[in-house]
This record gives sequence, C-alpha cells and structure tokens, in this order.
Amino acid sequence: MTMPHDPRRGGCLLRLVLAAFVLLVLGACVVGWLVFAPYQGFSGGTFVDIAHGTGSRAIGGQLGAAGVVRSSAAFTLVRILRPDARLEAGEYRFDHPDSAWHVFDRIVGGDVFYYELTIPEGSNMFDIAAAVDQLGFLKSGDFLKAAHNPAPIRDLAPPAPTLEGYLFPSTYRVTRQTTTAELIRMMLAEFRRQWEKLNPPPGTDVNATVTLASLVEKETAVPQERPTVASVYYNRLRIGMALDCDPTTIYAALLQNRYRGTIYKSDLASTNPYNTYNHPGLPPGPIANPGAASLNAALHPASTAWLYFVRKPDNSGSHAFSATLAEHDIAVNAYRRGQRDSGPPQQRKPTVTRR
Repeated sequence: MTMPHDPRRGGCLLRLVLAAFVLLVLGACVVGWLVFAPYQGFSGGTFVDIAHGTGSRAIGGQLGAAGVVRSSAAFTLVRILRPDARLEAGEYRFDHPDSAWHVFDRIVGGDVFYYELTIPEGSNMFDIAAAVDQLGFLKSGDFLKAAHNPAPIRDLAPPAPTLEGYLFPSTYRVTRQTTTAELIRMMLAEFRRQWEKLNPPPGTDVNATVTLASLVEKETAVPQERPTVASVYYNRLRIGMALDCDPTTIYAALLQNRYRGTIYKSDLASTNPYNTYNHPGLPPGPIANPGAASLNAALHPASTAWLYFVRKPDNSGSHAFSATLAEHDIAVNAYRRGQRDSGPPQQRKPTVTRR
C-alpha cells in the first residue's frame, strides 16, 4: 500500500537545506572576512617579537594583542587551513593594514625586521662596541670581552693578541635573535673572504700585514695614497727607524682608558707596547680594522724612498712626503702655518639603521 505524499514534509526538508546552505555561506563569509580582509588595530607601526619555540596559538595571541590581526582566532583559522606551514621566529614590523593570511605568509617566509650595523674602515673594537650598544639587545661589554679573545682567528694569525683588525668593516644585518658570538663570526667570516680575494703570497705574516694595514687605514684619508703611506712604514722598518705613528699612541691610551681626545706628552712617553714612539717596529697587533684597500696596500706597497709624511695645509687630507728630516721639517712648518683652526678631518663612526 502506497503512503500518500505529504507536501509539508518536503517543504520542511527544503527549508532545512536552504537554512544549512545559508549558514554555510555566512560561515564562509565570516571565515573569509577574518582571514582575508585587511585589518589594522594599531597606529603608526608596531613590532612583534616571536621567540624560538613559540606555538601557533601563542603567536596568534601576540598578533591579536598588538592589533596586527582582528583576533587570535583569525590567525588560528589560517593555521587550520595551512597545517604544514612552518612559522619562523624573529622580530616582525607591521606598519599598514593587512590580512591574517598575508601576515601568516610573512611569518612563514621569515620576513623578519633587521638592523643594519655599518662599520666604516678604520673603526676599532671600541667604536664597534659603542655601535653594538645602540642596538639595544647586545651589550658593548659582552662584545669587547669576545673581541679580546683571539682564539677564533689563531688558525690564520697565531700571534694576534685580540680580534682587532679582523672584525671586517662592512654592513651587517642583525636581528634581536643575533648573539654577540654570531655577530663576531659574521665579521671574521667576511675578513677571511676578503683576505682570500687579495690572494696573499704564501708565507705572508698575516698579523704583521694586518697590523701595518691598520696603521695605513688610520693615517690615510686619500685612497690613492695608501700604497705610498705603506711604503713609508716599510722603509722605516727596514732601517730600524721608529714608526712614530700617532694613531698607535692614541690606541695605547684607549687600551689604558685614558685617551682625552688629543695626544699629550704623557701619551708619547707611555711605555705601552702599542706606542710606536717608545717601541721600535710594529705594535703587537692591529690598532683598527682596515678595509680591503689598506690590506692590499700593505701587501703591495709602493716603491719609494720616503721616510716621512705630514698632512698638507689645504685640508684635502693628502700628505706631503719627504726623504730627509730637513724636507720634512719644511713640510711640517707649512702645515702648521696653514692649519688655522680647521682641526682634524671628521672620522666616520659605526652606525645602526633599522630596516
């Protein structure tokens, strides 16, 4: 016996299907809005620092609290849709409205915020330590302590007393996760790369060469004069003449924490082994970190008879070179007459830039 058709039953089922469909569409819209609609719950810019080992839920909480996403649920939804993605630790900067999906993409891609630490040629470890302190997450004291340990460079330069001279001047990208040890490894690795590119002759005394290059770097403002300045020091070394290099006297005072911005008679009389007015030959190690050009000049000095040089009085940074003391005295007097009160040229200092 066939049961009679009940039109009310079919209508109810249709309404249920339609309701389910509407709910599904609404749910998809809500999910799409949470995941793909741009959002900005902060003013200006904001930073989120994700530590190593932080889980997805905690990351979502950080982003939600910072106003980067509408809520932690929005980030969690993206994680559900992309369960195999790997999230990278680091500090991230957000400065415009963005979707939870794209924020997730940035963290998967490791689009971390970084600092640029720029070390000019001729910077010493104290200059670099001061710049490191400006980063805010590394300590100058930790840097100096590590820089005084020559162990990482001993395979290349066994006599090196510290890492001075081997912290290669360049621009380094660092993040809040970068440690002092990692920063120093970057600098030493760059020195090794640059040193190999210079193709030094077999048997080169690395420490002596880098030490002489550091003197050249500190004494030379005009690039083309570097090989000539190097020749002056080599000529003096060959005949046993004192180097009388002012920057070594300054460095000796820095090591003893008594440099007062200019050279005094007491500095010239210092018995510190880095003071080349009181000690013949090269100082024990570099007094700064030379660039590739100064290293190349130390490896390939010009062939000259010069034994003296002094800055010209025209503020060009170039020097007058002399072979005799009488000629040098004339050049020194000319410099003093023309110096006026212009003072020494400004030294470039390490800088920190946020990117």
